[in-house]
Parts: sequence; structure tokens; C-alpha cells
Amino acid sequence: MTIEKEDLIRDHYKATLEKGSLVMGPYCACGQALNEDYFCDKCNRECHCRQIVCDNEATLNMVKNYIKKSSQFSGFKVKLAGEG
Repeated sequence: MTIEKEDLIRDHYKATLEKGSLVMGPYCACGQALNEDYFCDKCNRECHCRQIVCDNEATLNMVKNYIKKSSQFSGFKVKLAGEG
């Protein structure tokens, strides 16, 4: 598990908690929300989200737990929104 310290803008998932469940949405590095095909019409490219940006500490803790326990999450880097 890697917790990123640098504030590099890249393709990512925005993660939030809704009624105790983790909800993640894909975003291009330019800030454009992505559809299911992960293609950004604004940048005209296919995006690859390998970073998860969490909205608060509770979300961050849940994502860190998923990264530890699930191989599906093992390749992701995680950071708290606004952290530099």
C-alpha cells in the first residue's frame, strides 16, 4: 500500500462514503468526470485510474483497509483530497 505525499494531478477515482458504503467515481487528470469507457472527450484520450483521492479521513481509512485486504485494490495509490 502506498500513501502518496506529492500532489500530482493524474487520472483518479474520487472516493466518498454514502450511508457507510464506499462510492468511487472515475476522473481524468483534467478534472472531467469519466463514463464507463474511461475515455475523456475533453482530452481525447483513454484514462487509466490507479489513484484514489478520498474526501475525508473516514473514507481514507476504509480505502486503506480495502487495499490491505483485497487484491483488486492492491495496485492503487491513495491520498486525502487537498493533501500536498
